[in-house]
Amino acid sequence: MIMSKFIALHAKHFDLKKFILAALKEDVGDGDHTALATIPLSHKGKMQLLVKEEGILAGIEAAVETFKIIDKTIKIKVLIKDGQAVKKGDVAFIVEGKTQKLITAERLVLNIMQRMSGIATKTDHLQSLCYGTKAKVIDTRKTTPGFRFFEKWAVVIGGGANHRYGLFDMILIKDNHIDFAGGVSQAIVAAQQYLRKKKKKLPIEVETRSLTDVAEVLRHKGIERIMLDNYSIENTIKAVSLIGRKAKIESSGGITEKNISDYAGCGVDLISVGALTHHVKSLDLSLKAI
Repeated sequence: MIMSKFIALHAKHFDLKKFILAALKEDVGDGDHTALATIPLSHKGKMQLLVKEEGILAGIEAAVETFKIIDKTIKIKVLIKDGQAVKKGDVAFIVEGKTQKLITAERLVLNIMQRMSGIATKTDHLQSLCYGTKAKVIDTRKTTPGFRFFEKWAVVIGGGANHRYGLFDMILIKDNHIDFAGGVSQAIVAAQQYLRKKKKKLPIEVETRSLTDVAEVLRHKGIERIMLDNYSIENTIKAVSLIGRKAKIESSGGITEKNISDYAGCGVDLISVGALTHHVKSLDLSLKAI
């Protein structure tokens, strides 16, 4: 299987092989003694990934790479690709090889796929609630330490988009930066001076807490995105009118499936939802012997 664009894009930020080996070390230790005790080394087996509830499947490519790293002789036949809708009873892939290796890989593959599929399912649902608008659902940095790569990948698979990957690929001036810097304008000026000094080209986004903040941000050139943090629907509409096409507009804070359609209808470009990654139910999957 060809490595996805997401893997290629973030290869310098995340070492997939290193993660898999570390996860195996955590789980296997000095050996999978149950598998070693009950299954002969020469035994060959076959397993299938069984879907146990409806949702959006994610993590197939991650599973393929995981099996390759664990044992390059393992063969996998993919029946359902990442991003496809699945239902109870579907078989996503069939994998065969040395049985001991398959058993050892089972939980790691499921841990990755179940969480990724849960995130992709949630993202797909929220994005569907924005249908008919230009709003794109995006994630935040509210991710599980060490697992961010998979969580952000799952958001993309589910039809959403990533905000920033980390602290290094965007200037995001939030409320704390503003308060410590002495104000909105002071923070913006300092950020722009920093980028010039360091000869860096990073997009700048500014979080605002009021329409007054929005007006102040608009006095500065070079701001790519303005965040409307915890705005009411009424003030979101006013802010969208005030900003126009001068910057991309992101709604954030307190947005749920109950009100996301209303915010999307205000004309914002982006809606960030931290719950995509920090408050999600994993999709029920199992890897069973055939």
